[in-house]
Amino acid sequence: MAGVATCAMLTPAMAQDDLTRAQELVDTYSKPNPPWDGPTTGPAAQPDKVVVYVSTDQRNGGARGAGEGVIEAGEKIGWDVRTIDGQGTVSGRSSGLTQAIALQPDAIVLGGIDVNEQATLIQQAADAGIKLVGWHAYSTVGPHPTLPVFTNVSTDPMVVAEAAASYAITQSDGKAGAVVFTDSVYELAVAKARKMEEVIKACSGCTVLEFVDTPLSDTSTRMPPLTTSLLQRYGADWTYSLSINDLTFDFMAPSLASAGIDGEGPPVNISAGDGSEAAFQRIRDKQYQAATVAEPLRLQGWQVIDEINRALAGEKDSGYVAPPHLFTPDNIAFDGGPNNIYDPNNDYPAIYAKIWGVN
Repeated sequence: MAGVATCAMLTPAMAQDDLTRAQELVDTYSKPNPPWDGPTTGPAAQPDKVVVYVSTDQRNGGARGAGEGVIEAGEKIGWDVRTIDGQGTVSGRSSGLTQAIALQPDAIVLGGIDVNEQATLIQQAADAGIKLVGWHAYSTVGPHPTLPVFTNVSTDPMVVAEAAASYAITQSDGKAGAVVFTDSVYELAVAKARKMEEVIKACSGCTVLEFVDTPLSDTSTRMPPLTTSLLQRYGADWTYSLSINDLTFDFMAPSLASAGIDGEGPPVNISAGDGSEAAFQRIRDKQYQAATVAEPLRLQGWQVIDEINRALAGEKDSGYVAPPHLFTPDNIAFDGGPNNIYDPNNDYPAIYAKIWGVN
């Protein structure tokens, strides 16, 4: 856990520059969706394939949502898609991958499974001739530089982190006192959290109170006492929470309510990722979450199937990186928000179906 970090010698000009820069980023990430900017060409559907989606934890809205997209797209392309739940533990994920390999599928999807944690089994799968595609499997998009993973489907995690932290800066008028939450089990989580920390520290009038490393797998038991402890430690100085995904706030909210904290804070809670159904509801009701930088989970599931098809056809990955979207109370009525999901209205299922020749 890091200590408090602030910037000294704040001047009005510096503060205004911080706010202007942050507001520009918030405006960019919260504006209505652009038209489809992904692939429009690619290989025709490879016939009769079996894909296993191994989820890090089906309680995680991101992993579950992306998996639902994989199933939907797999049905459209004509494949057999099966799901295995890693149940949020290292042993569960290892068991899930072992089961997947034993099925001898054509491809395995690493649904939020950190490649470094499961490197041995990933190599074993590749040695068996199984193609591997990740969703949030490491901190960059595209092929892995050393492991045999064809590509990693994700939004740009640094963009997601920047959007979340920028919203805290604008909403606090450049005076956020932030606690940043991560889980060091996941390379991607650490990268996002460090970026949020960096953005807050770069704000002249903002403060990083603490960098908290707590496992997502134990969120239900750890967050209530941790929330109480942070309230006791920082009191009114704790004005913003920045977490690597929405799950943190599922179990923070009851403790804040018990402490007599109003639903709109402070602390004001902002998530850098996923966009779970519970998060959308909290934002809509203004109850213990103010924003989420949601990813187009269903779209990403379709992209996963497309990337697998490219791998099986012997082609390169598409290189596509879907943009994230900052949902706040001001724009949650649009871009899928009423349905508690970020689902761009850009006709991507029809475009992918056309690529595959399965219209």
